[in-house]
Amino acid sequence: MKNYIKSLILMTFVVFASCEDVIDVDLDNADPRLVIEASLDWEKGTAGNEQTINLSMSTPYFNTGEDTSVSGAIVTVTNTNSGAIFTFNDQNDGSYTVDNFVPVIGDTYRLDVSYAGENYEATETLMSVTDINSITQSIEGGFDDELLEVNVYFDDPADEENFYLMRYYEAGDLFPYFEDISDEFVNGNEVHDFFEKEDDEDNNEAPFEPGDVVDIKLYGISEQYYNYMRLLIEQYYSGGDPFSSNSAQIRGNCINPTNPDQYAFGYFRATQVNVTSYTFQ
Repeated sequence: MKNYIKSLILMTFVVFASCEDVIDVDLDNADPRLVIEASLDWEKGTAGNEQTINLSMSTPYFNTGEDTSVSGAIVTVTNTNSGAIFTFNDQNDGSYTVDNFVPVIGDTYRLDVSYAGENYEATETLMSVTDINSITQSIEGGFDDELLEVNVYFDDPADEENFYLMRYYEAGDLFPYFEDISDEFVNGNEVHDFFEKEDDEDNNEAPFEPGDVVDIKLYGISEQYYNYMRLLIEQYYSGGDPFSSNSAQIRGNCINPTNPDQYAFGYFRATQVNVTSYTFQ
């Protein structure tokens, strides 16, 4: 079964034959934590020198209007193989940017963030990604033989472990779709992935039609990031019942070495990515 991921949405509807009751959901509020969004993505065919890392603070679930961006942090990324240090510049809006990053396939990078007296770090190895062979459309290969789907084909390198993340997005959709892929059963063979959409009014989505354009990204990812994303995907799709027990918290790789309990949310990844699009005929 395909695994897709959307950002999580809490929706609770209780409908009775003669009345409608409002249920107040009492959620526990945890202390705010630093949230690190650090995706060093090297798009194939580009220099990869421009990168951005975003910092914010976590908030209670229903506090959606508060500005949580973090300024004043010190953010660096170090290539632990070469010793090169890249300092990310504070843009005073929660984003930290650099224009001289040097991506090297197979090298390991360490993220260091210093903020409010706490230090955070994470390490990742920059993984390569194979080329996309072809992209086609069909109606017979998906879950519904009346809906258009897009098909992506790429070769998995032989004699090595590879992990991939697929991202599909059509302009106007509320969220992109993600899928994690391992080469455990397809090592050295051509991989076929497909994506189709059904009607989903809640997320402003509709099935593909001729003329629609879907953006496609194929990432080469590390095994630890694959395991992280797989847990997120599985947790999202096991949480369909609004009255089910709370999902377990999934930890990223951003640790606080001097104060372990004060770890950060989020993940630091380093990937190579194929970026393309397909227009349905």
